[in-house]
Amino acid sequence: MQSDSLVIIPTYNEKENIENIINAVTSLPEHDFDVLVIEDGSPDGTAQIVRRIMEGPLKGRVHMIERSGKLGLGTAYITGFKWAVEQNYDYIFEMDADFSHAPADLPRLLSACKDEGYDMSVGSRYITGVNVVNWPMGRVLMSYFASKYVRFVTGLDIHDTTAGFACYRRQVLETIDLDAIRFKGYAFQIEMKFTTHKCGFRIKEVPVIFINRELGTSKMSGGIFSEALFGVMRLRWDGWFKKYPQKSK
Repeated sequence: MQSDSLVIIPTYNEKENIENIINAVTSLPEHDFDVLVIEDGSPDGTAQIVRRIMEGPLKGRVHMIERSGKLGLGTAYITGFKWAVEQNYDYIFEMDADFSHAPADLPRLLSACKDEGYDMSVGSRYITGVNVVNWPMGRVLMSYFASKYVRFVTGLDIHDTTAGFACYRRQVLETIDLDAIRFKGYAFQIEMKFTTHKCGFRIKEVPVIFINRELGTSKMSGGIFSEALFGVMRLRWDGWFKKYPQKSK
């Protein structure tokens, strides 16, 4: 029987992590979570591992969409969002493959939407201070002040605007024009939160601890941060002049 909750995990060269993260997500005792892997042509064999899992005891709970190459984080999630809506999942999650987002926090994000009535919940590193482990100080400061900058420019009342750990109610993804989301990196996360807010949906930050990956290679780059820093100016401009679809009553 299909769960009401789907966790979308984009992957590129995650053979060290993918089986463990899938097992951790699907074995949570509080709730059944299905998994959708968006696989961008990893040359390290990530897809083969997922295919094996899909034919094992988790058959029917683990799914995969394979793409031809690295097409960007934002497009990976958009692909996953559309599939999740087509499959009638009620709660759709964004999550990294590398355990920087703790699977044990998934039920808390779900509860904010399912039990408390919020439309989106965000796993926030900064709502209760700075909850980041094993990041170089320079990267912590860059991320923290980037979120401060985004809050200042956009007016979003969210402390961790670049967070990539989130839960959406299906109605949010049905309302947003997903094809109009333009950014691919960190700015994608900002744009989704900004658009969710402008469409009239309620967002809650849930405090989490972010732990830097232990296995595999980070996909972060200076260009991703640059996209976030400069892209928010265009979001602010859109906020003044663009007409956003609104949440139905």
